[in-house]
Order: sequence, then structure tokens, then C-alpha cells
Amino acid sequence: MSAGGAFGGNRGVSPVPPEKGIFPLDHLHECDLDKKEYISCLKTSGYQSEKCRIFSKKYLECRMERNLMAKQDMFELGFGEEHRSETSESKDLRIKNEASSPGDKTPAK
Repeated sequence: MSAGGAFGGNRGVSPVPPEKGIFPLDHLHECDLDKKEYISCLKTSGYQSEKCRIFSKKYLECRMERNLMAKQDMFELGFGEEHRSETSESKDLRIKNEASSPGDKTPAK
């Protein structure tokens, strides 16, 4: 007989609440468009979330505006790096430009 429980869980450990607490589900589908844009972007980018950050940000802002989650500074949610020196898209373009002109070693701008 197993020491876990009916479904293999540990009976002696109490559950830990999520870090951000609970939040209401979007029963009225107020942010469905933003959610669908984000999911669509993920699918078309091969699930590279960095390329879909703008859609993720829009979705979180929608939820906060409609009190579907606690209002929080976007920087705290990981959206403070918009002004990085080199984004992934610009890095990809630079690498592509370097590959197309192997004789020229000057960086693409």
C-alpha cells in the first residue's frame, strides 16, 4: 500500500498559494482579443515569447484595466527592458547581414 494518498499526493503537506494570489477569470471575455493575438503570435513565431512581448504586455494591461488582476507596475512584470541596446530582432538582422556579406567585416546598422 502506498504512503501517499489516493492519488499519490502527500497527505501531510499543506498547499501553498500562488505568488500573485488569486484573480478572477475573464468570464465576460473582455480581454479575449488580446489573449488571442498573443497566442497567435506565439504560434507563428515558433513559441518564441520574446517576439510576442508587446502582445503579452497588452493582455496584462487589459486585465489590470478591467480589474481582472491587481494593478502592478509593468517594470515589476518584466517589461522594463524596452530600451535595450540590441533587441533580438536587430541582432537577427545583424547576423543575417554579416552572413550575406562575408568579405565585409563592418557591423550592419
